[in-house]
Amino acid sequence: MSTLERARCRLKAHALALDAAIAAGVLVCMVVGSFVVPRGENGVTWGVRSPDPLSLVLMTLGAAALVFRRRAPKTVLAVTGTVSLIEFFTGDPRAPVSMSAVVALYTVASRTDRTTTWRVGLLTMTVLTAAAMLGGSLPWYAQENLGVLAWTGIGATAGDAVRSRRAVVQAIRERAERAERTREEEARRRVAEERLRIARDLHDVVAHHIALVNVQAGVAAHVMDRRPDQAKEALAHVRQASRSALNELRATVGLLRQSGDPEAPTEPAPGLSRLADLVGTFHSAGLPVEVARTDQGSGLPAAVDLAAYRIVQEALTNVQKHAGTDAKAEVSVVRVGPNIEVTVLDDGAGPAGEPGAGGGHGLLGMRERVTALGGTLTTGPRYGGGFRVHAILPVKTRTTAPGEPA
Repeated sequence: MSTLERARCRLKAHALALDAAIAAGVLVCMVVGSFVVPRGENGVTWGVRSPDPLSLVLMTLGAAALVFRRRAPKTVLAVTGTVSLIEFFTGDPRAPVSMSAVVALYTVASRTDRTTTWRVGLLTMTVLTAAAMLGGSLPWYAQENLGVLAWTGIGATAGDAVRSRRAVVQAIRERAERAERTREEEARRRVAEERLRIARDLHDVVAHHIALVNVQAGVAAHVMDRRPDQAKEALAHVRQASRSALNELRATVGLLRQSGDPEAPTEPAPGLSRLADLVGTFHSAGLPVEVARTDQGSGLPAAVDLAAYRIVQEALTNVQKHAGTDAKAEVSVVRVGPNIEVTVLDDGAGPAGEPGAGGGHGLLGMRERVTALGGTLTTGPRYGGGFRVHAILPVKTRTTAPGEPA
């Protein structure tokens, strides 16, 4: 907090004491002004006079009312205006009692709206100026009478200007706070989206490779005694799958590193160009997979390419885990107009025929990926047995606006 803001806080905490000090200052100015009067035949000269006791009482009442100017500004203006009217008709020569009315009018203008300022200001100026012109021994066009009009106008104008400036400063502060909140909300939204994306990647990587490791480890344990060569081959596949899982996990977790941490691997994210390698890992795990592609040569955005790869990976992992030992899978990647269609079929009839029977998040992760790119995903059992996963991904993805639901 700056020095100016701390001073403002202290003034707000002691507003009554401040108003009392202002009232005392106004009283001193009125009393000093009541001893001096401009008078002379050949111009303005200054002489000394003694104020009337009634004028001293009126000045004291007007200054005392200013102590409560923040709590009841209109009431204080009425009191100070009344004592000013009495002085205009009884004072000869007059004392500057109207100074308290000018301060009260300034307070009303600075603490109310512009419409109230115009109405109250015009009413105060008219009444006080008319009383000054009609009361006393001075002619109506005297300089002192015109001074009442000028000073009341200055008080109302100054108060309105202060109120306008205060409103502008408050509006700027509110806009700054609102912009700060918007930036924080946008940052939280981006963090949540990034966490969701990393969670999907981790699920895809772990589910795929751990499923292969599980299958190959089971094969090795089954044939270890009778066919050690086949067991060694299965263990080699376990080692290769675990190494691939570690590499992909390292690449994914590397996104979470801080700036001072060691650099993460810089290899590109997987895509359909690595589809043959992916299918090969399932072949080695004992799952026959047939691939049909008509999309070669069509460049895909990185997000679409990664999503298509992950959909095939997760779908084949579900086949490996849930479709049974004799299941077969078919993968097709077709370019249809502005879209890429990815289809994974299986003829599994195992006890857990539907992927997702185990309560995992594979299908949910696929659906989130496809929806984030503006595509559609259809999953469900096939007639006659098996399961079908069909995704339509637009090649030209649409960027989701901040705050817009996916």
